[in-house]
Amino acid sequence: MAGVVENRIELAIGGMTCASCASRIEKKLNRLTGVTASVNYATETATVAAPPDVTVDDLIETVRKTGYTAEPAPAPFDDVATTNDEPRDETRGLRDKVLVSALLAVPVIVLAMVPAWQFTYWQWLSLTLAAPVVVWGGAAFHRAAWVNLRHGAATMDTLISIGTLAALGWSVWALFFGMAGEPGVRHGFSLTLERGGGSDAIYLEVAAGVTVFVLAGRYFEARAKRRAGAALKALADLGAKEVTVLENGHEITRPIKELRKGDRFVVRPGEKIATDGVIEAGASAIDQSLLTGESVPVEVKAGDPVTGGTVNADGRLVVTATKVGAETQLAHIARLVSQAQSGKAEVQRLADRISGVFVPIVLVLAAGTFGYWWGTGGGLAAAFTAGIAVLIIACPCALGLATPTALLVGTGRGAQRGILIKGPEVLESTRTVDTIVLDKTGTVTTGKLAVVETDGPEELLRYAAAVEAGSEHPIGRAIVAAAGPTLPPVEDFRATPGRGVRGMVEGHEVLVGRAEFTGADAADNETGHTVVTVAIDQRVRGRLVLADEVRPSSREAVAELRRLGLRPVLLTGDNAAAAHKVAQAVGIDQVIAEVLPADKVDTVKRLQDEGRVVAMVGDGVNDAAALAQADLGLAMGAGTDVAIEAADLTLVRDDLTAAADAIRLSRRTLRVIKGNLFWALAYNVGALPLAAAGLLNPMIAGAAMALSSVFVVSNSLRLRRFH
Repeated sequence: MAGVVENRIELAIGGMTCASCASRIEKKLNRLTGVTASVNYATETATVAAPPDVTVDDLIETVRKTGYTAEPAPAPFDDVATTNDEPRDETRGLRDKVLVSALLAVPVIVLAMVPAWQFTYWQWLSLTLAAPVVVWGGAAFHRAAWVNLRHGAATMDTLISIGTLAALGWSVWALFFGMAGEPGVRHGFSLTLERGGGSDAIYLEVAAGVTVFVLAGRYFEARAKRRAGAALKALADLGAKEVTVLENGHEITRPIKELRKGDRFVVRPGEKIATDGVIEAGASAIDQSLLTGESVPVEVKAGDPVTGGTVNADGRLVVTATKVGAETQLAHIARLVSQAQSGKAEVQRLADRISGVFVPIVLVLAAGTFGYWWGTGGGLAAAFTAGIAVLIIACPCALGLATPTALLVGTGRGAQRGILIKGPEVLESTRTVDTIVLDKTGTVTTGKLAVVETDGPEELLRYAAAVEAGSEHPIGRAIVAAAGPTLPPVEDFRATPGRGVRGMVEGHEVLVGRAEFTGADAADNETGHTVVTVAIDQRVRGRLVLADEVRPSSREAVAELRRLGLRPVLLTGDNAAAAHKVAQAVGIDQVIAEVLPADKVDTVKRLQDEGRVVAMVGDGVNDAAALAQADLGLAMGAGTDVAIEAADLTLVRDDLTAAADAIRLSRRTLRVIKGNLFWALAYNVGALPLAAAGLLNPMIAGAAMALSSVFVVSNSLRLRRFH
């Protein structure tokens, strides 16, 4: 609806046990007027875009009526930076239940599988051991199945609950009212079904075994999901818990939540920097590896910006806070990662749709299997067993986990390496990109001037730097940086804006600036570089050539982009000579130079019109529109907020090799998702006919179903090893 502002609301959902649960909640929320919702089973969150007249309470009530719980999801940094308490391990209770159930179930399974060990009345011991496993161990399945039944729905829990309770119920009936409870009754164990079985057959090992296998699968799945989501928690944990604030010359330790913008605080060696700020006093090296993935510490001094969560390696610093709380770069990164993990790729939506209709189809198929076996003389016991096998083997757990777990691990690993993937749909884009447009200034180059050539006597650079030491101009700072820290003193310093500077150095009058300012003849400059002339004692003695310095890693990055099948294009507003020189230095063949900021979008469009799928890397405000226009936009993390918001991928590490890493990680994640979906679908499609044909014992079916989920999650966890 045009003109309606939507609120973005995050809800933490409780009670989901499979992807079909997520699908049901999503459908119910989307039925609310003006609401667009996406429910993610792996992260147990709902991301909702709602009009102003739909409140959070309305959404929570809708979820509750569907049979689940909901509450506003905490922001990534809520309470994390203010508490040192260890988080509660939610998998511990599930682990205890698995261990107790397994201890009870193992004797039941062993007795059923080894007839020689079946002593008199062994079947009654099996009932005694199996009943608590099914009733207590599987209580969560039965409870969820009942809740869903009351709401007219069926999920994976419905299949498990019906299967295990039916196996237990049949066994109880056979023991008390059939022939199975008589002394001396023995059972064989077969991987396939035998026709003609009757009232002496019991399935206690199926009921107990399936319950244990599914419980174990849930435990390993929950544990893996906890590990998969560890990256976001690790980001939040980067934040300092306390800060030493300077007040009236005194150092006072306070909780981080009490820090305000403009406060001055102290950072000692080895401590985390409490929040984003600017160094007021001191010099040090900052370890940014946990935030950017860059292992080399960065040297900083007074006037340099620093980021909260990074570690002060050696010197004592006094920092003025410029951003606090949710405004900091760390909080912004955490929000981007959280949004990416709660989103859905198109392939996942397909899997969710399949999961949503799968359970009702399986119930019909199980009933049909039972009817076929019974109607063709297979016997009630065999028909019953085949029906249970179909119910249990068909659970679409692995299908529901295939995409979200890979996304969870991939985006989390990216965040640890300084790569922020904005949403799952970005992954699809990286697969098809064939051209990458690189903005020159600040991307391929550092965006800072540096002296690249000195033409003149040995003392030329030292004298020029001594005079420029009193200047704040970027050219002056570059000359001073090139000369080093030890400079002679300057007297009678004077600056002429737009022309140059002069001063007395060691008894010599030194002029540094434009050619006409120093008395030199103007010369043609075909390189596009900045040329500064130097006159000593009213005589021109030489010149300094400055250029935007090429990043040391840019050549390696361009080579890596080529290996990924991408064609690099250099885009710049600089003159053609300067652009070609940079392109030659890094190994780029195609250069588009002298482009006005407003024309960058047209350049990207033109490449797209030629049939290319274009990625764009930039960092400035003038790159934002081009980043949005590109099929895949990558923003350098040191760039502007506008560029970062417009991009699909943000590179926190200020290094072009991160662009190649980002594309490799995205493609790897997409490959894992597709692999997961293939195996999950192949498992369900391949196993169902086997179960219906009587070629699978229900207990083996339960083990296979649990293992398929564990396989999918374990396969996703391989992404944690990405470098």
